[in-house]
Amino acid sequence: MAILDPLVPKIKAARIIPRVDPALAQAYGFDGERYPAVGLITCDMDDPLYAALDEATKNAPVDVVFARSFYAGSGHASGPTSGEILGILAGADPEDIRRGMTSCIDYLERVAHFYQADDAGDVAFFPHVISSLGHYLSQEAGLEVGDAMAYLIATPLEAVYGVDAALKAADVRLVKNFPPPTETNYAGAYLTGGLDDCEAAAQAFAAEVVEIAGNPAVY
Repeated sequence: MAILDPLVPKIKAARIIPRVDPALAQAYGFDGERYPAVGLITCDMDDPLYAALDEATKNAPVDVVFARSFYAGSGHASGPTSGEILGILAGADPEDIRRGMTSCIDYLERVAHFYQADDAGDVAFFPHVISSLGHYLSQEAGLEVGDAMAYLIATPLEAVYGVDAALKAADVRLVKNFPPPTETNYAGAYLTGGLDDCEAAAQAFAAEVVEIAGNPAVY
């Protein structure tokens, strides 16, 4: 592989519960009477799945009722189907869930990829731009549905340095910061602005991550 080759996420497991038990729904913080149908999905990359779950909300009448990264990442998963994240979609009908999950998986396969920052494959990062937010990540970021957002994630030093470069490279603002350590020991931020500015910010972020990967000890 070469620098900036995409690292395509892998779905580890997926299931649909046509009618969830109300007690389990309550335990996970949602109304099982309003949203009786549930879709469960695990993936070996957490940030692409967060973005893909948001995409699902734009293509089906579903809500993201649970999404959580696992500690230490997929390299230390608890089992072969665990990956590094579990996402749960809920809706009124199993067919709505099926549409949402199909949209989610398609987005993972085609769009939401980490990239390789070095030839050895030791550094991966996520310089992702969402042109129009759905109602999941817009709420997480404190933005409006339809806003553009740069979703920037990398290993800790690269993330801090890269986000600084991204903020200086374009007319964007930081709306949510993820300082290290996160559950997977990465870091990053959500930035927002016009779509062109989000793209420019993501490009500046990527350039710095790749530069540090190739020449880390400069001071």
